[in-house]
Amino acid sequence: MKAYLIGYAATAAAFLVGDAIWLGVVAREFYRGQLGDLMAPNPNVWAAAAFYLIYVAGVVYFVVQPALASGSWATALVSGALFGFVAYATYDLTNLAVTRGFPAPMAFVDMAWGAALTACAGTLGYLAARAAS
Repeated sequence: MKAYLIGYAATAAAFLVGDAIWLGVVAREFYRGQLGDLMAPNPNVWAAAAFYLIYVAGVVYFVVQPALASGSWATALVSGALFGFVAYATYDLTNLAVTRGFPAPMAFVDMAWGAALTACAGTLGYLAARAAS
């Protein structure tokens, strides 16, 4: 149990730091330019917190846990990329399907980001959990 809690904490830290840098610095103007009036002036903190708590739990269950069972960081990396791609594609492609004016370029960049960030965060979570066990 201790390994999973450490895995959760490490995954959450990596995911939050990565997303803060991406959304707050690297791609900030890209997202603003793509979303325009669709973007809220301020994020809904409760919805964001719920997303991060739930998503990180999913990463631990679907990425960190299988990697611990296989003993392979490569499992975490590949599973994380796949999980992130599927999760972000669900959001972005649904928005493309039903939201007027949702920008396709942003959807594809966001899906790639979700895959990359989840792969990195899941791998770091796995390494921390493995070190704790």
